[in-house]
Amino acid sequence: MFKGIIALVFFTLTLAGAHAQLDAAAIASGPSLTGKPRVSAGGPRVSAPSGAHPANPFTRYRYPWKKNITATIFWIGEKPTARNPTPNCASSWDTKWAINYGGYDDPNPAARINYRPKAFTPKLNPFYIALPYNDRINWKEHKPEASKVIPWFKAMNPKPGKTVLKGRWLQIVHNNRVCYAQWEDCGPFLTDDWRYVFGNSQPANPHNSQAGIDISPAVRDYLKIRSGDKVHWRFIHFKDVPHGPWALYGTNNPFIHPEQDPDLRAQQRYMRYLREVRDGKR
Repeated sequence: MFKGIIALVFFTLTLAGAHAQLDAAAIASGPSLTGKPRVSAGGPRVSAPSGAHPANPFTRYRYPWKKNITATIFWIGEKPTARNPTPNCASSWDTKWAINYGGYDDPNPAARINYRPKAFTPKLNPFYIALPYNDRINWKEHKPEASKVIPWFKAMNPKPGKTVLKGRWLQIVHNNRVCYAQWEDCGPFLTDDWRYVFGNSQPANPHNSQAGIDISPAVRDYLKIRSGDKVHWRFIHFKDVPHGPWALYGTNNPFIHPEQDPDLRAQQRYMRYLREVRDGKR
């Protein structure tokens, strides 16, 4: 198997076309000094055939930090209020979010244990967040800018209307504590603020001290944070996420179900594509 993969990689070195870069080294921990994700240095240059072809999902990025962002708390099953008019029984990508989670993610500290509700074992990862961008217009169509502003969009090669955001991992820092969580909903308030989420702008949301990220009770408790506190956050590849309490629960959690890692799925598709090129099927 290993020799077959090596043979495929060397095969692609002879193909004409645009180059994409592989990087087997670990991502450095420092933030980017620019607003754009940085491609990791090093690794062989791999060619792909000219014309339509998938982007190389082995390319890895060091994503820039979003610094001093106001965080607010939200939870699965939350009812609408004057300060938060959107109920959280469904998410932007899961119409049965609360059901699939297993129930109400009670934020009351007295009702929680080990970063989860006492009443039940969650069926989804309790370490979840929301950011104010949705890549879909509906279940059949992406927003026109999505393929241009989302760094991993082309590598995911999604079907029309299938999100490439759900389940993505973030690294979140507050007062020297570092937490990891999955992107599972859109907000606070906005779903079109790509200039902040993927660009250099500050959050466009005018409410709650310009809040730019919603965090779950588990993230709140791990970071020892209150609603309205400031955090730093950035996107991170799953393979760079260390083990922790965010690795324990959830059918959506690649620590438990490796097939849930979207990068792994994209890499498997890309290797199938290379085999087809090698075998003259493309």
